[in-house]
Amino acid sequence: MTFYNDIYPFYPLQRTSFIFSGRLLTIILVFLVLAVSLLLILPGIRGKSRLFWMFRIIISLFIGAVIVALNFTSDWAEARMTTNATYKSFSNAVINAEIGLHVGLYGINVTLKGNPVVQFNETIDYNEIFSLHDTIEEEYEEALEKGLPNPILYIAEKFTLSSPCGLIFQYRYSGRYASATLWTAFCCWILANILFSMPVILYAGYMMMATAAFIFFSMASFSTIMNVPQCVFSIGTDSFETQYSHSFWLALATGILCTVIGILVVMFNFMIPEKIREAFSVGVDSYEDEEVSYGEGYLNSIFLDGVTISPLTSKNSTEHI
Repeated sequence: MTFYNDIYPFYPLQRTSFIFSGRLLTIILVFLVLAVSLLLILPGIRGKSRLFWMFRIIISLFIGAVIVALNFTSDWAEARMTTNATYKSFSNAVINAEIGLHVGLYGINVTLKGNPVVQFNETIDYNEIFSLHDTIEEEYEEALEKGLPNPILYIAEKFTLSSPCGLIFQYRYSGRYASATLWTAFCCWILANILFSMPVILYAGYMMMATAAFIFFSMASFSTIMNVPQCVFSIGTDSFETQYSHSFWLALATGILCTVIGILVVMFNFMIPEKIREAFSVGVDSYEDEEVSYGEGYLNSIFLDGVTISPLTSKNSTEHI
């Protein structure tokens, strides 16, 4: 029921559904600016190296952007179902809606979207965020005061400190360790890019493998939530359980990509070290300086008036004298 102009009780303004995370948008914009800035130097690179540098910049920034973004995504694990459920407390109204639970490293998103969206003269399209920190009790109390729909309150209650399921403890610590290892992987990625610009390509390959290892460690940390007894979410006549989602599989793909790059760099460093140094433009200038040869030169006689030029003698002849 609404008062007027589709404004709900307990809400000063009409709530809107979640569109896009501001943090993810910031991360994407930052790495896009870096990509454009680095790609501007490509016209100054000659020959086939231009194409190699382009792929190198794109792949490297993709890995870095993914590692940072995975800390703030909310779809490491997901669960969805469409069912009939009571809409609000102290009401017999039943709605048909799609209910979703999206788990991130720092919190959960609970979504509720009506089918159709407009039911009982209200727009049913919610996306509520609850953090996995100590403030979740306060956030749950605020949700009660606001009069959020019953399905959202039911799922949020499962993650409170007083819930018998105890999900908050396992999800909180798994997310913390997963996030810590991801930031360590980001540091390894930065070191790898620095080493790629130095005559130590072998260690750059090792750092890429270390980046992959820490990404896999973060996945293993998050996977521990599946080892605890699962708490079944029952709404209406249906129930659901969380499963791995997009961010988890994206982390796996990025870890495999880092592993492949690291192995190839280490392998090529032992097989064709000169070629790989040339590909990464490491030590090329000094190598060319050593092999530089000068052709014949001619002296202008005008500047040599009154100058006596003694013939050069070889080292062997000088020693003989």
